[in-house]
Amino acid sequence: MSISQSLTPSPWKDYEKIIFRFLFLFFLLQAVPLDWKYYANIFTIDWAHIQYKDIFYISRYTPQFLSGTAKPGWGLATVADWVFIAGIALAGTIIWNFKDKKTGHYTILYYWLRVILRYRLAIGIIGYGFIKFFPLQAPYPSISNLNTSYGDFTEWKLFSMSLGIVPNYESFLGAVEIVAGLLLLFRRTATIGALVILVFTGNVFISNLAYNGGEHLYSFSLVTFALFILSFDTARIYNLVVLEKPTAPNQFKLYFGQKQNRSRLVVKSLIIFFFVFLYGFKTHSGFYEDPYQFPRAKGLEHTSGIYNVSEFRINHKILPYSATDPVRWKDVVFEKWATISIRSNRPVVVNAADHEEMAAADKERDYESAGTAGRHYYSYTADTLHHRLFLENKNKYDKGDKLELSYIRPDSTTIVLSGVDQHRDSIVVVLQKIDKKYPLSLGRRKTLKL
Repeated sequence: MSISQSLTPSPWKDYEKIIFRFLFLFFLLQAVPLDWKYYANIFTIDWAHIQYKDIFYISRYTPQFLSGTAKPGWGLATVADWVFIAGIALAGTIIWNFKDKKTGHYTILYYWLRVILRYRLAIGIIGYGFIKFFPLQAPYPSISNLNTSYGDFTEWKLFSMSLGIVPNYESFLGAVEIVAGLLLLFRRTATIGALVILVFTGNVFISNLAYNGGEHLYSFSLVTFALFILSFDTARIYNLVVLEKPTAPNQFKLYFGQKQNRSRLVVKSLIIFFFVFLYGFKTHSGFYEDPYQFPRAKGLEHTSGIYNVSEFRINHKILPYSATDPVRWKDVVFEKWATISIRSNRPVVVNAADHEEMAAADKERDYESAGTAGRHYYSYTADTLHHRLFLENKNKYDKGDKLELSYIRPDSTTIVLSGVDQHRDSIVVVLQKIDKKYPLSLGRRKTLKL
């Protein structure tokens, strides 16, 4: 391995070497997986039946030396982790300054740091690109969401649903991320890719701050990677575009031996195959077979829709409609999947899930209920032989809220539920299906007759 350059690299100034030493250590700790918890989770993957969520989590590595979650290696870093990493980088810089007084420049280390950050940034941005290109990250709003008051949503949920109602635009955003990631994988186009990501992910970072999203720190880390990569050509771009002066391209190039070059091509090909072709194929299959935001289990046949509660009895006593009654139900939604949502005046503790998680179990898929109040969401199983429903509240703050209900269907638009609620009180609920039309589904060119 040797350097080819029109001129021998000039010695760096002392302050340049100090800054580089800190940035080298800081970015290396940020980009290279050194957290043992990450590898512990790697070994839990069923590699014979790998899923797109596994590849997504691999691509979204953030060091968590101090933070801890249910699945630490798959979570996101906190400010404490950043401070810890900065402290290690600072201590390492001080030791490095004392130990290394002779080196005039770190041109080769600079090259390798850019390579590491290019690939880390490319993998991270492509990881989000495919779940947008196949509109998985922000799906079309559920029937329950479409029948929830605007003020009952958190800022993050409103942003996500606003993106979900325009799947073509979401796919376009994903395509931008995928293309930018691919540009980063090649040295000659890396600067263009970094510039695109700086604008795109910078907007994501601002959106996370504005809408109280939970991934502002992760998106900011990707922005810092893009800034570092872009800094390689910043002075030349400024000289050419702003000052309009003749500008020579950078002549630096690292030459590899035959074996090294072959190894480099093999590693690059494997990365492209795994994070582009395999991940793209798995995400495409997941979009049609198992979208991760909503439960996979199908709901009761021919029940999907919103139902008005025409009659509500508790302990054999009829409760008339009341906008303030915390006990009486107002309306009920049966989703296409095995979720029932109930709107009442009973308070809802908002589940403020605000970052990307891909749960395998249906009970843990909380996108439909996260970031929203006004409705209680229940997963359910149906015993169609005995016409019974077993409901369990999906909100982590309402554990133990379970209902056992029998159901009969006198006609195609009526469902009668009877059984016991979470307080073991007997209830009887008569539901009448509402033939409701949604302008979002009809589109702009179809008229809605009231």
